[in-house]
Amino acid sequence: MEYLCAPWRSEYFSNKTKGCPFCNALKDIKNYEKHGLLFRAKHCFGIMNLYPYSPGAFMVIPNEHTNNIENLDEEVWQEMSFYVRKGVEILKDKIKANGVNIGMNLGEAAGAGIAEHVHYHLVPRWERDTNFITTISSVRVIGVPFEDLYQKIKEGFSELKYECSC
Repeated sequence: MEYLCAPWRSEYFSNKTKGCPFCNALKDIKNYEKHGLLFRAKHCFGIMNLYPYSPGAFMVIPNEHTNNIENLDEEVWQEMSFYVRKGVEILKDKIKANGVNIGMNLGEAAGAGIAEHVHYHLVPRWERDTNFITTISSVRVIGVPFEDLYQKIKEGFSELKYECSC
């Protein structure tokens, strides 16, 4: 088995903060930019993946701390769905993604890294973004500065106006 040295992820593995990292970021109003917060809506928020394998990846997360999507109120689910759909548009428009993977890993058995708080993943993709280094070595190269992507995606969300008809 080959191993990839990804030192930027060491902080993720060594970060042993108490409580839910999503709830902690949402409560830390003075440091939203440090946490990569993209938007905060009535029932959900968007936050960049600070330790991505793919540049521009972010999450849409309910404000309510829950590990079950089946417990979410319909209004919360509808708002999250709106922001996921708009997030796809923003990734295509602002950072020129050719496609987007959307997913949820519900529970540790399904691969959730933060299983206690459900969240959508939006992962931008580009044609031919799997090249020889990915194919041969299972290595991904992120060649775009995080801050540039964060600002472009945040700008896209700042242009949105949401009104729920729930």
